[in-house]
Amino acid sequence: MWHIYLVIVTSCLVAFMVNLVLNLRSLHQLGNEEAGLPGPLPFVSILIPARNEASNIGACLDSLSRQDYADYEILVLDDDSGDGTGAIVQGKAALDSRIRMLKGKPLPEGWAGKPFACHQLASEARGAWLLFTDADTIHEPSMLKSALSYCHQNGLSLLSGFPLQHTVSFSQRVVIPSMYFILLSLFPLWWLQSSRTPKPGLAIGQFMFVSAADYREIGGHEAVKSRILEDVSLGLEMTRHGHRQGVVDLSRVVSCRMYEGWRQLWEGFTKWTYSVSSLYPVALFFLILIGVSLFLAPFVLVAWHLSPVPGGFDWFTIILTQVALVMLMRVLVDHRFGHSAVFTLSHPAGISFMLLSTAFGAVKRITGGGVSWKQRRYTHTSGID
Repeated sequence: MWHIYLVIVTSCLVAFMVNLVLNLRSLHQLGNEEAGLPGPLPFVSILIPARNEASNIGACLDSLSRQDYADYEILVLDDDSGDGTGAIVQGKAALDSRIRMLKGKPLPEGWAGKPFACHQLASEARGAWLLFTDADTIHEPSMLKSALSYCHQNGLSLLSGFPLQHTVSFSQRVVIPSMYFILLSLFPLWWLQSSRTPKPGLAIGQFMFVSAADYREIGGHEAVKSRILEDVSLGLEMTRHGHRQGVVDLSRVVSCRMYEGWRQLWEGFTKWTYSVSSLYPVALFFLILIGVSLFLAPFVLVAWHLSPVPGGFDWFTIILTQVALVMLMRVLVDHRFGHSAVFTLSHPAGISFMLLSTAFGAVKRITGGGVSWKQRRYTHTSGID
């Protein structure tokens, strides 16, 4: 049985390595596309939900104000912030007439916070295209033109992707790269995007560029009002209604600094798992199984073999091969997205953190404990998943 286990794990790692390479080869790097721009250029609404984002919103708005695109507006919803976010936005709006601040309404029953904020923004938006983006993002001047051109050329209703993640703190450098590693290893994006019929992609809330007409056809954020992972759910709704979506490498045009500190990282991944465990419990089970057996266990087995603790085993070479495969995959991802090569060696720690927070989120869901995010608490009795 032991030998069969090792063969299965190694075979799976080879398969995921192939999938990762195909993903990286097919993942278009957005930036400076203009050849496919439609004419006349449509009006675009940039929509930013902001709750206690005083440390980020100023830089975000400055970057968006520098877009080399003529017709757009920037709407920011101050979602009951208590840290001066609204004052900063008002100051920016006084200098740029394209910026407008909305005051968030009280959260209705049955709505999660971010979907309701996005719903309010979309209700005020005048654009033919909507860009939902987070307050902790920074955008290069070519971002809007590149996104619109790519959507026009490829017949997309929704475009999302992988921003460049600025990892400054120790915790960010250990954990954040593991997230991209997991997504690009497991999801066959190269196949989903090459399909002639609309297939699900990866909708990432830091950047969601969507046709306003198609967005409203599916019911907008009201269709996903009770979803904590409103971005993933919105992408699935778009696909269910027959609209194509694309996933790209955004690292040349969008950057982000997410989940600063161990506490935010823990809360962020716990929130994600809490929602997934409610909506897709079987998928979550297999995700944990894959994470433990493929991306973490080989390192544990090597450490066990090299330790003075009795209980050695044979086939050590194949276990080293497994470790080499995982580390090569991690190197490819880190190199593509500019993550620290030194912290590539922290892979077991990053995967362990993600698995522990994932298990904790699942337990919270099963026991009815609920999760907290942005000073709001969601429990099973609230109907928020």
